[in-house]
Amino acid sequence: MLLKLYEKNNDPATIHRIVNALEEGGLIIYPTDTMYAIGCHALKERAVERICRLKGIDPKKNNLSIICCDLSNLSEYAKVDNNTFKLMKKNFPGPFTFILNTSNKLPKIFRSRKEVGIRIPGSPIIREICQALGAPIMTATLPYGENEEIEYCTDPELIDEKFGNEVDYVIDGGIGGIEPSTVVDCTDGQPEIVRQGKGILHE
Repeated sequence: MLLKLYEKNNDPATIHRIVNALEEGGLIIYPTDTMYAIGCHALKERAVERICRLKGIDPKKNNLSIICCDLSNLSEYAKVDNNTFKLMKKNFPGPFTFILNTSNKLPKIFRSRKEVGIRIPGSPIIREICQALGAPIMTATLPYGENEEIEYCTDPELIDEKFGNEVDYVIDGGIGGIEPSTVVDCTDGQPEIVRQGKGILHE
């Protein structure tokens, strides 16, 4: 189902419907400050497994990422030192994924790689949902073939046409972007950009 949301002044009942779906193990597609993404309640392991199957990824070989609404509860889900925390504070909210060592609070599916990507996107829509959920959202880019037209990953109506039967809600936040986030590996305490995407890292 396609739901229209805005950067502010959303109907609380609509947010509540989305949160209920996530709490019941549902999947949603939503805008970020980079590309449209698919996500679920990060602490619901079966929902995370569904996304891995949908994307055809092996969580033992691929890093999984979560969205947090802010940095306040970060230490529950990842191990972060003071310098890394300061770096994240300078760059969040923004189009970055910071790779950190995971904590044992996340489900086992995250812990097989001992690392987790942390995102706090600049898009207020997904941060509002995450805050209302009171838990992180596992997030992944939409699965697309190389030969598909770009509109199928940027236009929410076309996204709904393709993935509407796979998820509970497709959230229409306008036309999305095509550039991925910049990925910064902080697992050994020294930040290293492993993928330059959207955004310039402020150190």
